[in-house]
Amino acid sequence: MVSPFDPFRWALAHGRHLELGPRGILMAIVNVTPDSFSDGGQFDGADAALAQAILCLEQGAEIIDIGGESTRPGAAAVTAAEEQDRILPVIEALAGSTEAIISVDTYRAETARLAVLAGAHIVNDVHGLQREPDIARVAAETGAGLCIMHTGRDRQKMPDVVEDQYLFLGRSLDIAREAGVERQAMVLDPGFGFAKDTDENLELMARFGELYGFGLPILAGTSRKRFLGAVTGREAAERDTGTAATTALLRVAGAAVFRVHDVAINRDALAVADAMLDTKRKVKAREERA
Repeated sequence: MVSPFDPFRWALAHGRHLELGPRGILMAIVNVTPDSFSDGGQFDGADAALAQAILCLEQGAEIIDIGGESTRPGAAAVTAAEEQDRILPVIEALAGSTEAIISVDTYRAETARLAVLAGAHIVNDVHGLQREPDIARVAAETGAGLCIMHTGRDRQKMPDVVEDQYLFLGRSLDIAREAGVERQAMVLDPGFGFAKDTDENLELMARFGELYGFGLPILAGTSRKRFLGAVTGREAAERDTGTAATTALLRVAGAAVFRVHDVAINRDALAVADAMLDTKRKVKAREERA
């Protein structure tokens, strides 16, 4: 099995790339929505969203993930036009004023196409390409990086949490390959919190290393999730310390990218984890020379 700490050149749209593996990468969440579970309405407008994105870059994020539809359970659906009206001006402004790597959080193929045209580099699909499979074709044709997420929503899950990852994501990878998406463009997300209870989320963390059988980098999106509230007793807006703990733990377990609300606290958690991992590599090299 390939080590999750080995370099992986993640190929993105517009000739960009990110080096994954040797150090953790932060993806900042910017929800241009009125109803997201922990920050709904805070950045519900292009100017506020752009200001938040720039702040996240200053704090250490390397990717800005822009979404226009809440994915919390029970959230009101929006039309494709509403989603596009929310996010495209932000993507255009961010691409025109910064060198940020921009991700679009959508499951809609047409939204993804327009977002990449506006300057996005990554397509982040919480339905794992299985709601609108044409989104994989969009990624292949535009050269966008593709983040493929596992979800347990609206289907019968397998009893074993890791077996279900392989079942669902295996189907997603088949869709991606058939559409012509290259391996170097893909990153997987196990979908913490998406139709998973507290025990399932914690087991997924405990067995994280079993996901590397896919041979692809893994993105971890635990930020402010309900299972952290169950463990800590804190409400959504107070879960950033718990999130940072999972960031450090999952970085040591090999996760490559971390999708977070609070960049600063997770940057520090990653700095400590990466410093320890670097020391561990030096100790191993010293022992091998002895």
